[in-house]
Amino acid sequence: MAEPLEGAKRTRSVTEWMQVAFVRLGVLPFLLVIAVVIFALMSGKFLSGQNLINVARQSTYLTMVAMGQMLALLTGGFDLSVGTILALTSVVGAMAMSGVIAMYPDAVVLAITVGILAGVGAGVAIGIVNGAGVALFNVSPFMMTIGMASVGFGIALFLTGGVPVYGMPDSFGKLLGFGQLLGIPVPIYVTGALMLFMYVLLNWTRMGRYFYAIGGNVKASRLSGINTRLNLFMAYVLCAGLTAISGIMLTARLESGEANIGATMPLESIAACVIGGVSLRGGSGRLINVVLGAIFIGLVQNGMNLARIESYLQTVVIGVLLILAVVADQARLRFVASLKD
Repeated sequence: MAEPLEGAKRTRSVTEWMQVAFVRLGVLPFLLVIAVVIFALMSGKFLSGQNLINVARQSTYLTMVAMGQMLALLTGGFDLSVGTILALTSVVGAMAMSGVIAMYPDAVVLAITVGILAGVGAGVAIGIVNGAGVALFNVSPFMMTIGMASVGFGIALFLTGGVPVYGMPDSFGKLLGFGQLLGIPVPIYVTGALMLFMYVLLNWTRMGRYFYAIGGNVKASRLSGINTRLNLFMAYVLCAGLTAISGIMLTARLESGEANIGATMPLESIAACVIGGVSLRGGSGRLINVVLGAIFIGLVQNGMNLARIESYLQTVVIGVLLILAVVADQARLRFVASLKD
C-alpha cells in the first residue's frame, strides 16, 4: 500500500505545483513550452542559435508596440490605431528623409535626424488626438482609436497614393535595419533601452502607479486626488510614441515608407498583452510578461514559417491563441477567487 500512496502524493504535488505556477505566472509559460516542443519537432532549424537571434530581432517591432498597448490596457482602454501609427510614421519619416537628401545629398545625418523626428512626431500626433478624445471628451477608447485608425490610414494613402516611398539614405537601413553590434542586431538594443524606460516608468514613478490605479478604479483614483485626465492622456501619447519608434525601425528594415504596414498590429499587440496576463479590464499586468508574450507570438510565427504554413492561417492561429489566453485568464481568476473563499 505504501507505493500507491507515495505515487498519489507525487502526482498531487506535481498537480499542486502546476496550479501554483498557473496562478502566479498565468498561461504563458505553458504556451511557450508547448510551442518550443512542437516547432522543434517540426523543424531541426528552429532551436539553432541563428534562428533564435532572428526570432528576437523579428519580435522587437511587436514588443515595442505591445509595451505601448500595455499602457492603454492598464488604464482600462486599448489602442486600435497602433497599426495606423506605424504606417503614418513610416510614410512621413521616409518622405521627410528622401526630401532632405534630395536637396542636400551630403547631409546624410541631417536627413536621418529630420526623418526620424518627423515620423515620430506624426505618430505621436495621433496619440495626442486619441488621448484628448478619451481623457478630455470622454469618448470611448474603442470609438476614438478606431476612428483615428481610419483617419491616419487615409492620410498615409493620400500622401503616397498607395505607392511605397523610396530615396532614403542607405546608411539609415544599414544602421537601424540591418546593423549589428557584437553580433546582436541593433533593433534588439533599441528594444532593450525601451524596456528599461518602461520598467522605470511603471515601477519607480508616480505616473506608472497611477496607470494601475486608474485601471483598477477610476472613480476612486479621482477621489484620491489623482489627475486622471492627465494620466489617461499620457497613456495614449506614450503608446503612440513607442509605436512610432517601432515604425521608424520597421521602415529602416524595409528600406521604404509603406502605407500598408501594421494591419495586423492591433490584434497582435493586444494578443501579446493578454497572453502575458494583462487584464482587459485594466489595473493589472507585468512588463516582463508582455515582452515574453510578444516573443511568444514571434516564436509561433517563425515556427509556422519554418513549417511552411500559409500566412492566412497564421492570422487564424494568432486569433485562436488570443481567445485561449482570455479563457485561461478568466479560469485563473476564478481559481484564485476559489482559493480565497
